[in-house]
Amino acid sequence: MTDICIVEVLGMLAYAQAWEYQKRLSAQIARGERPPTLLLLEHPHTYTFGRRGQAENLLWDEAELQRRGVAVYWVDRGGDVTYHGPGQLVGYPLLPLGGVYTVSETEGSKPENKPIPHADYVGYVRRLEQIIIQALLALDVQAHTLAGQTGVWVDGKQWSAPAKIAAIGVKVDVNGVTQHGFALNVNPDMSYWQGIIACGLKDAPAASLAELLDPLPDFETVYRAVISAFGAVFDYQMIEA
Repeated sequence: MTDICIVEVLGMLAYAQAWEYQKRLSAQIARGERPPTLLLLEHPHTYTFGRRGQAENLLWDEAELQRRGVAVYWVDRGGDVTYHGPGQLVGYPLLPLGGVYTVSETEGSKPENKPIPHADYVGYVRRLEQIIIQALLALDVQAHTLAGQTGVWVDGKQWSAPAKIAAIGVKVDVNGVTQHGFALNVNPDMSYWQGIIACGLKDAPAASLAELLDPLPDFETVYRAVISAFGAVFDYQMIEA
C-alpha cells in the first residue's frame, strides 16, 4: 500500500524559523508520530554555507550584505554556499531513509516499517534530482544532471555552459530522517548570485525558469508540478495539510 506524505506550503518563512521547524518535525517522524513530510516555501534573502563551505566564496562584505538585506547562516547540510530568496521554491523533504518508523494512512499512529531506501544517501540525492527534472519536464523545460555534480542544470543560448537551475544540499540526522533539500529558481533576483561563488563552482552560471519560459507559470503551478513529481519518484500519496 502506498504511504502518505504530508505537504505543507508555508509561503515566505525566515530561514532560522524553517530550520527549527524541520528539526521539530523530523523528531516526530523518527518517533512514528508523523508521516513523512514535504515543506515547500520561500525564504527572504539568505546565503547558507554547508559542511564543505569556504568563507572565501562569500564575495560581498558586511556593508553590502546589510544593504542588500542578506542573512548568512552556517548549517549542517552538505555542500558549500548557496542562495535562497523570494521567487525561489525551496523544498525540505523530511523522510525516513531506514531504521526508523513512519505512520501509514490506514493504521493511524501505529508504527509501520518503510524501507525507502535503507541508508542510501547518494540514491536519495539522485531521486531529488529526478523530481526536479520531472517537474520541469511537466512545465516544458528540458533539464538534466551533470556528471560529478549535484543539482539540476539547463542549457540555453544565454549561457556559454550548462546553467544550474536547482541546487541540492541535504542532511540525514542521527535517526535516519532527512533534512534540508532543494532550491528551484523560479523567478528570483539573479543579481544575488553575484555575492557568492555558488556551490564553490567559479564558472557555473545560475538559471531561472523566468529566463526559459514566457509566459512564466505562476508559483502554484510550479509547486504543484513538484508535488506531483515527488509523489511519483518516492511512491507517496501526497496529502496537502
